[in-house]
Amino acid sequence: MDRTPVNPSIWSLKFGFNQAEIFTGATRQLVCSGQTATDADGNPQHPGNMRGQFGLALDNLATLLAAAGMSFANVTRLGIYTTDMDEALKHFDLLGARLGSAGVTPPSTLVGVTRLALPSLMIEIEATAMD
Repeated sequence: MDRTPVNPSIWSLKFGFNQAEIFTGATRQLVCSGQTATDADGNPQHPGNMRGQFGLALDNLATLLAAAGMSFANVTRLGIYTTDMDEALKHFDLLGARLGSAGVTPPSTLVGVTRLALPSLMIEIEATAMD
């Protein structure tokens, strides 16, 4: 799969994402439901700890990608939902480390919400991936 970034201006790059990307040569697409800070049984973890929840949600996304034979290098789009925008932004280095080590800057959207499915959850990350 080849990726071509589309950035009419470069403001988004300082936040670690392209405004759009053109994909050619992809053979499979994986659409992931939102990944949160839950254990293997679906129990919420790290109550009140945004960094812990962000990290575990990324770990859970990595596990899901690996189960499909993919990695963060295959991620083509992210949607991130949070109950505390300011606190989430403080911990975006976690996402930057995962995407940076994979060499990708996928188009992304960050949305503040009043609540997620389980009241103690603070962040949810959904992804689309291709190979």
